[in-house]
Formats: sequence, C-alpha cells, structure tokens
Amino acid sequence: MENVNAIEEKKEEVSTTVQYIVVKIGNEQYGINIKYVDNITRLQKITRVPNVQPYMQGVMNLRGEVVAVMSLRKKMGLPADEFTNSTRIIILKLNSQDEVGIIVDEVKEVVNLEESEIEKVFYDVKDEKSSYISGIGKHNGELISLLDIGAVISDKDKDSAM
Repeated sequence: MENVNAIEEKKEEVSTTVQYIVVKIGNEQYGINIKYVDNITRLQKITRVPNVQPYMQGVMNLRGEVVAVMSLRKKMGLPADEFTNSTRIIILKLNSQDEVGIIVDEVKEVVNLEESEIEKVFYDVKDEKSSYISGIGKHNGELISLLDIGAVISDKDKDSAM
C-alpha cells in the first residue's frame, strides 16, 4: 500500500496548478496569473501625463508610490473604459520592474487551472493584439482568455502610438 500512496503523491507533483484572477473587460473574461498581482484597488484619482501612449491613463499615488496606470481596453483596441462601482485597478509587478496598474471592468474570482485545462493559442505574428493572449483556460464550462502580462505591459508599440 505504501507504494501506491507514493505513486499518488508523485502524480500530484507532476500536475501543476496555477492560480489566475479572473477579470471582466467588456463581455469577455480574462485570467491574470496571480504571481504578477501585487494589489487590487478601487478606482482612484488618475493624473494625466502629457506625451504618453494613448492607452496610458496617467499616474496615481498608491501609498506614497507613483504608479503608471494603463487602460487595458485601449491597449487591446476595445471601446473606451466605462467606470462603474465594479471598476478596479490591478497593480502588477513583473520581476524587478516598477509596478504598473491596469484598469479592468470587474474582478470576478480566483480560479485554479491545471495544465490540462489550458490550451495554447496560435496567433498571427503580425497581429500584435492577439499576442496578448497566452492560452485559453476552461473552468466550470466557461472559457477564460489568459493574458500574457509581459506582452500586455510592454512598450513595443510606443513609437507607432505617437
């Protein structure tokens, strides 16, 4: 019996589960890997900054730190943000980079997805917007587009936006 238990434990180790925060942007659900999420805050006063990319909303003061805030809707080519009581700013931290806030319509829940519940997506290399999605997760019969946070907050299109 001990061998059976050891095998079961090894199976659990092999299967990796990742936690995602599920957010709504428009009518779609997107997942953000929880390891990048530093904080979730209600909408605050955002100060505009001149000569920045159109998707940059400006900066905000978060506990004494100045944090750049971007509109995920504008970055993805969707209609402008409509601010409601459900609107949130998710503070993301990538490695040693500074924090960046992204505006989402609503934060829904935290889900655990196993590798078997995630399908990789193949996209047109020329279509930068589709490169923001790293995969599609399936949870409780619903599909969740998983965001590639590195691609989302990169400034690759900085020059073309001006």
